[in-house]
This record gives sequence, C-alpha cells and structure tokens, in this order.
Amino acid sequence: MVTGLDLVLALLVASVAAVALFRRFGLPAMLGYLTVGVLLGPHALHLVPEDAAAVTLGDFGVVFLMFSVGLEFSLAELMAMRRTVFGLGSAQMISTFGLLMVVMVGCGMAWPAAVTLAGAFALSSTAIVSRLLTERLELRAAHGQRIMGVALFQDLAVVPLLIVLPALTESASRLGVALGWAALKALVLLALLLRLGRLVLVRWFALAARQKSSELFVLNALLVSLLLAWATARAGLSLALGAFLAGALISETEYRYQVADYIKPFRDVLLGLFFIGIGMLLDVGVVVREAPWVLLVLLGLTGVKLGLVYGLTRLFGDNDSVSLRTALALAFCGEFGFVLLAQGEALHLLAQPQLQIALAAMLLSMLVSPFVMQASDRIVLHLCASEWTIRALALHELSTRALAADQHVIVCGFGRSGQSLARFLEGAQIAVVALDLDSQRVRAAAAGGESVVFGDATRREVLIAAGLHRAAAVIVTFASTSQALVIISHVRELEPRVPVIVRTYDDADLERLRAAGAAEVVPEVLEGALMLSSQAMLELGVPLAEVLRGIRRARAERYRLMRGFYAGRDDRVGDLGEGEGDTLRLQSVLLTPGARACGRALGEIGVREIGVEVRAVRRAGTHDLQAEADLVLAPNDVLVLQGAPATLARAEMLLLGGG
Repeated sequence: MVTGLDLVLALLVASVAAVALFRRFGLPAMLGYLTVGVLLGPHALHLVPEDAAAVTLGDFGVVFLMFSVGLEFSLAELMAMRRTVFGLGSAQMISTFGLLMVVMVGCGMAWPAAVTLAGAFALSSTAIVSRLLTERLELRAAHGQRIMGVALFQDLAVVPLLIVLPALTESASRLGVALGWAALKALVLLALLLRLGRLVLVRWFALAARQKSSELFVLNALLVSLLLAWATARAGLSLALGAFLAGALISETEYRYQVADYIKPFRDVLLGLFFIGIGMLLDVGVVVREAPWVLLVLLGLTGVKLGLVYGLTRLFGDNDSVSLRTALALAFCGEFGFVLLAQGEALHLLAQPQLQIALAAMLLSMLVSPFVMQASDRIVLHLCASEWTIRALALHELSTRALAADQHVIVCGFGRSGQSLARFLEGAQIAVVALDLDSQRVRAAAAGGESVVFGDATRREVLIAAGLHRAAAVIVTFASTSQALVIISHVRELEPRVPVIVRTYDDADLERLRAAGAAEVVPEVLEGALMLSSQAMLELGVPLAEVLRGIRRARAERYRLMRGFYAGRDDRVGDLGEGEGDTLRLQSVLLTPGARACGRALGEIGVREIGVEVRAVRRAGTHDLQAEADLVLAPNDVLVLQGAPATLARAEMLLLGGG
C-alpha cells in the first residue's frame, strides 16, 4: 500500500533530480517540475494519483505566485514605463488575444474554450525572459526595456482574465449579467481594499513587527495573503485575484521586502507542486496521437506572436533589430498560461483533446524559448541590416576613442564597480577605455566626460576596437562567470601577454577562471570579510601596522599575483613598509624568435636554480600553461617570473641569451 510519505518521497527525489538536470542545461526549474508531473502522473508511471493531497496543495502555489507579483508591483515603475506597458503591452495583448479568438472560433471551437486558450497563449514567460536578460546584461538595453514592459502588462492582464473565466460557466443568456456582476464585485472589492486595506495592513504589520518574532511575522504574512484570497473566492471571484491585491497593498508599505523574503520559500515549494500537478494533466499517449496538431499549434502560435510583436514594435518606432529581439523573447508561452489552463480545466471549459494539445504545445514552447533567446544575436545579425550599421558605428566610435590610448586598461562593464575602478585608475594617471551595454548609462556617463563607449566586451571585434593589442590589462567588473570565460578566451587568443583580472561574488568558480587563463580572480566576499575584520581589529585596539600586515598576508596567500609586484620607475624600498624592502617582484618576459629558451624544456634553462619561480606561461590561442619542468617553450611565449630584482635580471638573460 502506497502511503502519503511514499508519495512525498517520490515527488522529492524526482523533483531534486529533474530540477538539478534542467538547471545544469540552463533551463528553468519549472520545466523540471512539469516533467516530474508527466512521468509520475496517472497517464505515465502511475506513481502519484490524480487526487493526491500534495497536488491539491499545489493550488496554493498560484496564490503565493500572484501574491509575489503583487509585492513586485510598483506604481512608480508602472508610470515610468507607461508608454511601453500600456501602449505596446496592451497592443500586444489585445491583438494577440483577438486574432487567436477569431481563428479558434472560426475553426468551430466553443468560445468559452477559445477565451481560455487565447488568454493562455497570449502570455509570455516573465520568469524565463527576465532571468536570461539579467544573465546577458540586457535588462537596460532598448529591447530589454520593451520586453519587460510588455511582460509587466501581461502579468497585470492575468487579473481580469481570472475574473472572466468563472463567469464563462454561465449560460449564454446569463453570460452578460455574470460578467457585469463579476466586474462590479471586483470594482467594489478593489475600492474597499484600496481605501481601507493599506491603512489596516500598515497598522496590523506594525503590531506584528513590534513583537520581534519572526515566527509571528511569517504567520501574519500567510494569514493576510490567504485571507484576502479567501475573501475574493467567497465573492465568486478567484483565489489568485485576492492574493494579487494583498501583495499590491503590502508593496506600498515598508514591510514589502521582509514579507517577500518570508513568503518566497512557501511560494517556490508550493509552486513546484502546482507545476507537478499541471504535468500530471498531460497524457503523453494523447499527445503522441495528436502530434501533428501539437506541432501545428506550436508553429502557428509562435509565428503569430512573432509577427505581431515585431510589427507592433516597429509601429512604436523601434528599428528592425530591437523589434526582432523583442519578438524572439515574447513569441513563446509562459507560466501564467498554465494557471489559466488549470482554472479552465477545473471549470470544465476545455475538452480533454483541447487541453492536451494546448499543454503539450505550451510545454514545448517554453522548452525552446531559452535556446532561441541565446541564439538571438546570430539571428538578428543574419536578418537585420540595421544591426550591421549599429555595430559598425559603435566600433568606429570605440576605435576612435581607443586610438589615442596606449598601455591603457579595458574595463568591461561600467556599473558601480566599473565606475569606481575607472575613477581610481584615472586618479593614478592610467588611461581607461570602458565598455558597457546599457545605452542609457553610456550616454549619461559620456556626457559627463567619462571614457565609456557602448560595446559588448564578449565580442572579439569589440575588444580589438578597444585597443586590446595596445592595452596593459583587461578587467571584468561584472560577476558573470560565463561571460568572463568568453572574454578570457578572446584575450588569450588575440593578445596572450595582456592579463585579465576578473571580479566574482565568491570563490565558487575560482579554479575554473584561473584554468581558463585569468591572471587574478577577486571575490567580493573575501574583500568584504577583510575590510570587516580590519575595522573590527582597529576598534579593538590592534595597532594599524599590525592590521595592515595581516591584510597584506591574507591577500598574499589568496592572490597569487600579490605574492610579488611589477616594479615601476618610482618604486622605492621604503614604500613597502618596515621589513619588506626585499619583497619579491614580478616580471613578464616575451620569448622573441631566436631566444635561447625557445625549443627547450623549462627545467633545462636553470631559472629555478637561481631563485626565480615561473608563475605562468601564456601562449597565443591557448589557456595559461602549467609551468612544468618538461614544458617546451616556443617563440612568442610570455613568461611571468617572480623573484628578487637581481635574480630576475639574471633569469631574463638565461631565457633570452647571453647569460
């Protein structure tokens, strides 16, 4: 006999495995939960019955999802993006919904089913596109703003759709009355909540906060979200509508972020159960039999949304490359579509074949969307003439800026870290060429006299235009390992003598970045800990000199390049502090063709015997090589040596000849 614990364990094991696998390939966890539901549900392995309590509990995941959407709702942000949100967003939603309705009703579908499917199909995935835009540093780009504006309107459009669907269960003669009554109840409820709700909630949460009990605060957040959801359900509307209103009310209070933090674990777990329940609805046998219809719906739906979004963005004044990028992101289905399908199925608005085809098409659509967005650059470059013009102009401007620079630093990313770094370097009379993809930030900073240019640092041609062949260093200021690896690869191939310094959040990808050829990896967590500990020691009365020695020692142990330093004209023994006049130094040596070391193993040359260590060997077209004794050196290799000044001079002679 299968017990409740057996079901929970089966769901947990399958969910952990599926989510880990999907995340490994850069796919959203939601697709992992859907797959678990398909495999374990009543239409496949039969491990989880259709009426399992865990799946029923998953319905509350939608409540917390809508509550979270309400918490993120910002009237100020909405007004700042009103042209995109209410203009382009409403145009996309109305045109897509209307066209799909005409097609489906024209094909003989009952119009309650057509309303449900048209509403579900018209929505896109906010979760997928926002994550990918963030990873690709494109949230502030023109197409990123368009995408997020439309996605915000779609999230809001779910609310009236959730009001309309229950009314569709009425007979045709009573439908108008049912819709009017539902709208009236929603307006009255909304007016009461907006008038009284915020005042009551502020006082209620203040009372809970004064008790200084996190347990009470969590219970309070759960009570408010579920109470308003229950109130709207009792009024004949939907649970999700009340949850959204609760979140929107709390979003205007000072408790917004704390509530969001407490609700997130409940939301994620219950939402996972909800998507498992959605997956269980999918009958793979029916999908296989109806495969031609599934593919037809998938291709037709994607084509319709792609064409409509592209045309609308062009009407709103965007060029063809921005329009196509926006369309490629919004052409696919989203998570709220499953919410509408689940409600449509519960209200018996959809026949089983319709539900199965729609579920399969939407699932495939969401599975494909991350790959299409990742390939969007190549697609746009191939199809849009304006993209070539924009890139050519950007490269020309970048080349013009970088032409006068020599031995400069290329700063990849001009956010807060990049701006602080650039000012620090310029204060030390070091030239900087900064690259950033946020056109708004670039325009504002350039107008203020900053040396920043619009450009994607992960592109070879952009790095070349930025003067990589004349640069002294490349610094990656954004904490994105995938993009840092691409930049390191290009630099190692084009100009292996140029060191690449990478910022990360922590040490998770340290060895991976070093193996790729990063000269140094700087984790924020370590530097923050060093500053905290130094301030704590000073407050506790530890002498400043001892604090500085401790920090220097910790950094020397952590950063390999800080175990020595590159000497300059102005270096003086006294600059390093007491007892550190003999600090090891670093020196780069380029093996010119004909150098004594070319064609010989590193161990044969004898640099280690005179007290010099080879820290790295950089070779064009490869990662940094391990300085092993049997490594055969080649012309144009760059060796990073570490040693005392006198021994470094002898080592250079041994490598190049004459020693």
